[in-house]
Amino acid sequence: MKKILAGCDEFLIKGIYGEGNRKRLKAMILLLRHTGLRIRDAVTITWDRIQNERVFLYTQKTGTPVHVPVPPVVTAALAEVKTIHEEYVFWTGGGDPKSAVADWQRSFRRLLDIVGVKGHFHMLRDTAAVEWLLAGVPLETVSVLLGHTDVRTTLDHYRPWVRALQQKLEDEVRKSWDEEAAGEKRPPARGRRTGDRATGVAVGAAESSTTATAHAAR
Repeated sequence: MKKILAGCDEFLIKGIYGEGNRKRLKAMILLLRHTGLRIRDAVTITWDRIQNERVFLYTQKTGTPVHVPVPPVVTAALAEVKTIHEEYVFWTGGGDPKSAVADWQRSFRRLLDIVGVKGHFHMLRDTAAVEWLLAGVPLETVSVLLGHTDVRTTLDHYRPWVRALQQKLEDEVRKSWDEEAAGEKRPPARGRRTGDRATGVAVGAAESSTTATAHAAR
């Protein structure tokens, strides 16, 4: 991700946005990375959906709005975007959104060529989902954030990372075990420093006495 963001500074500055192309591209990448939005939803996002370092994603069938918090780096990057339309962050508001999406996809491919990385915009949505899962966000919550109608869809897409999370949780639990629970033998308790030698002799004598009694009883 750092390599891709760094590549924005080497991007072309031609067109109506000039040097603003670089800031727009970086803001788009950060938005996708931290919200998991689909590219069309990001291209047509409006300013009123971004408030108080939260991004409105969609409204559930129940009527409940779904928001996702974003780090300050995202809102800072968006604030530097040079816009043409007062309502939209990236889109001009004219023409077909499909054309705007295609333009952004071409720009992203050029960026990936610059940095020598293979991929597509959807990889940023995947990155958001995987990072949430590895951070311990429940699968059901990730499913809601991604807008999946069935949690099984999320599980099918990100099963390897769900397993990795489970392994991580198990490892953390194992670390919490004490030596006794883990089946590890503790070293025998030693006597106090004043009389270690005497205590050792007493213990040895007691053990010898116990052993002799045991043999006598057989």
